[in-house]
Amino acid sequence: MNAFLIALLPVILIVALGQLLSTRRWIAPEAFRSIDRLSFLVLLPALIVRALANAEFDTAPWQMVITLIAAQCLMGVVALAAYGWPGIERPAIGTIIQSNVRWNTIIALSLGAALFGDEGVALVGLAAAVMIPAANVLSVYALTAHAERPPGVKPRPFLAMTRNPLVIACIIGITLAALHIDIPVALDETLRILASAAIATGLLSAGAGVDLKALGRAGVRTFVWSLIRLIGMPAIVLAIGLMIGLTGLPLAIALLCAATSTAPNSYVLARELGGDTTLAANLIAVQTLLAAITLPLTWALILWLGAA
Repeated sequence: MNAFLIALLPVILIVALGQLLSTRRWIAPEAFRSIDRLSFLVLLPALIVRALANAEFDTAPWQMVITLIAAQCLMGVVALAAYGWPGIERPAIGTIIQSNVRWNTIIALSLGAALFGDEGVALVGLAAAVMIPAANVLSVYALTAHAERPPGVKPRPFLAMTRNPLVIACIIGITLAALHIDIPVALDETLRILASAAIATGLLSAGAGVDLKALGRAGVRTFVWSLIRLIGMPAIVLAIGLMIGLTGLPLAIALLCAATSTAPNSYVLARELGGDTTLAANLIAVQTLLAAITLPLTWALILWLGAA
């Protein structure tokens, strides 16, 4: 259980630091806006390219790939039930869809390394290779299609995806991995440094975007959709995985990836593409805290299944 807390505690602390910096006005809101833009255009793409380029596609268990992508798509469909929530606005629906399909790669990598060593890290990397592109495509489409826009302006989600830096980064990373092209050492180190910055800035921005008063007013909605995400994704992964014969360590890694909270960088994307930024930040914060409970429960399930 210590491995889960060690992986989650730094995330919680940095999110709290972002909230403190914003609340105390030690960093102006305009500065966070600039940080968000930098993350969206440079830092997050660097993280994605490096993660995907280093993935070993040739050894990917096909059952794990199918299970994870199917679970993401189904969770996106589940989020459409938000249309029935009283008084909900379109940007909030896009934000909930994004929350349902994204996952925290950093926590999954930490858990994979702590629990299963290099093999665990490799499998989480493979999961990232399929889940990051799927999450970005689904998120960009959902946020763009549900964003507020002037009357008469039609959404163009597919055009937006072709211009989105995160989607472009996914294409570059997958291409490099598929063609077995090694990133030059100097460039790889540059991407590593930028990727490290992406994690910190994403968490700080998420913390700065948390509106505690809004969290109190929208507590039920945030709590309900957080639980749906944290319980629903692993449940779908387990059902599909067992149905198609996914077992052992790949099943364990798939469940751990599915059980992590939504990605901190989802706040940045929500801001850039017209989502509900307050809801996005609140979902990140609530899920990060609740994951301290649901992740150990998922680990207990993995042990009961004999997958670890």
